[in-house]
Amino acid sequence: MSSDYLMEIHSPEFLAMAARVEEAYALTARLNALPFDDHEGKAAVLEQLLGAPLPDKVTIHPPFYTDHGLHLELGERVFVNQGCTFLDYAGIRLGPRVMVAPQVTFITVGHPVEPEPRRRYLTGAPIDVAENVWIGAGATILPGVTIGRDAVVAAGAVVADDVPAGSLVTGTKAAVRRTWA
Repeated sequence: MSSDYLMEIHSPEFLAMAARVEEAYALTARLNALPFDDHEGKAAVLEQLLGAPLPDKVTIHPPFYTDHGLHLELGERVFVNQGCTFLDYAGIRLGPRVMVAPQVTFITVGHPVEPEPRRRYLTGAPIDVAENVWIGAGATILPGVTIGRDAVVAAGAVVADDVPAGSLVTGTKAAVRRTWA
């Protein structure tokens, strides 16, 4: 997927996505059960999960989690450390030489904020991470975010807005933005 979307839950598109989620969960369970030194086995499962062979010199250390896999694009020399989660239905692109520390979460889907449509729809937008970005441990990257070349996302940061190239972003402070009750 290449743009923002709104998907009705229980629609044919949703049911197809849900079927793929079950496949992806089965594949990630198989991947995460393999011995750490079974590089050929891991590469074979990752190829099934991602729908293509891994680019040159990509490293993914299990455990690794994705709910779709087919919309995850990895550049050459991408490094993904242990315990990362990629909810990639709306698309995630990691450019060449991106480094992802342990426990990072990429989320491309969500729900409307308002109570009535919240259980009826999924929303989503792609995540695009440019070349040579470093994402610190435990960071969360939210739908629609673009991270510019050579940027650094600090450990534990929650990234809801675009990150300019060559910058450092930090922070996790939650704040009330609006109320509806």
